[in-house]
Amino acid sequence: MEMSDWKGAAGICVNDNNEVLMVLQGPPGEEKKWGVPSGGQEQGETLKESCEREFFEETGLRVRALEELTVKTGTYDNAAISFELYYFRVEITGGELLVSAGDEWIQDVAWKPISRLSELELAYSDDITLIESLVKQ
Repeated sequence: MEMSDWKGAAGICVNDNNEVLMVLQGPPGEEKKWGVPSGGQEQGETLKESCEREFFEETGLRVRALEELTVKTGTYDNAAISFELYYFRVEITGGELLVSAGDEWIQDVAWKPISRLSELELAYSDDITLIESLVKQ
């Protein structure tokens, strides 16, 4: 089996008001788009640990990664790089919401109503279906 070139984890956190925590991010100097907190796996980490670390680095919130929801696979740069992004449902265990002033990639972190995600400029619009599946009845 071929190893993917890049592996990462994303965390989906839904609160009791059916809002999801989103990060407005993108390369410095480029237009930012909304997405769930995510990032690459570092050496020696499990994917759940990657998810928890990235979530904390991007939002200031400490979370516990729960069940794996889905894996997004694909290629970047005309198939030169393959990737696997593992999505986990997460719950907040501590910390406080903040936007890191020193991070040029991240412009904002906010709770967004799941019912209105389609109105946002999203990095990955296909995430909406997955996020909607976690709406609390």
